[in-house]
Amino acid sequence: MSKPDIIKIAVLAVGGQGGGVLTGWIVKLAEANGWRVQSTAVAGVAQRTGATIYYLEMCPMGPRTPVMALAPASGDVDILIAAELMEAGRAVLRGFVTPDRTTLIASTHRIHAVSEKVVPGDGQAPEDRVFAAMERSAKHVIAEDFQRIAVQADSVISASLFGALARAEVLPFPQQSYVDVVRGSGRSAEASFRAFEAALTYDSREVEAAAAAQLPPAGPDQLVTGWAALEARVSALPDPVQQMATTGLRHVVDFQDLSYGGEYLDRLDRFVANCR
Repeated sequence: MSKPDIIKIAVLAVGGQGGGVLTGWIVKLAEANGWRVQSTAVAGVAQRTGATIYYLEMCPMGPRTPVMALAPASGDVDILIAAELMEAGRAVLRGFVTPDRTTLIASTHRIHAVSEKVVPGDGQAPEDRVFAAMERSAKHVIAEDFQRIAVQADSVISASLFGALARAEVLPFPQQSYVDVVRGSGRSAEASFRAFEAALTYDSREVEAAAAAQLPPAGPDQLVTGWAALEARVSALPDPVQQMATTGLRHVVDFQDLSYGGEYLDRLDRFVANCR
């Protein structure tokens, strides 16, 4: 930390990710432990538009009222929370992440920029460079797919990022204080707590082992049977097509339903037939 009595936190989030909710929880956490805290939100004009920097400064209560900054400064951030991978990259480029002091908490999922979407084929920016820059620039890195953790808990990423903050143990507050804040967050508290707890106890080795086991889908028999039929159709496609087709099928079924997945494969079948 820059000083033993002050902590500076920056939260970078894209619109709709609950950055304001996360910031509010951190404020409540500090106040519940008798600390003075100030938060601001600086709306950004990122490439995707709608990115926002939330900034907090906190310190123990004392006889004098401190003058707190309204925005983060390069080389002067203790904790950086990025709700998407490229936002973490932006934070590194802006100098908010430094190897002598910054704990970087970042979600590794992507929300693709417009410039990436308009490129024919694969226009994704090279993620490996971002990971390398994060490891090189931060004192400590916690990087997981916190979006997926939140979705699996039927919640939003702000809750899983709050769990990651508790897991980092960089704030001088007891874990129960985090729990109390989430539990008191309103009618979505139960879902938020599930995501919070999942991020707090997340073990990437267990997740990788479960993925390697390729557990079969679970649910009502009719839906499981319908999904198996769609997978069989993908298996009948040419080998070079199958991996991309499987990914697309999962996305469209998740977006709507099995019938929509069937329509997706109908169109794909016609396209493949025309290419033969």
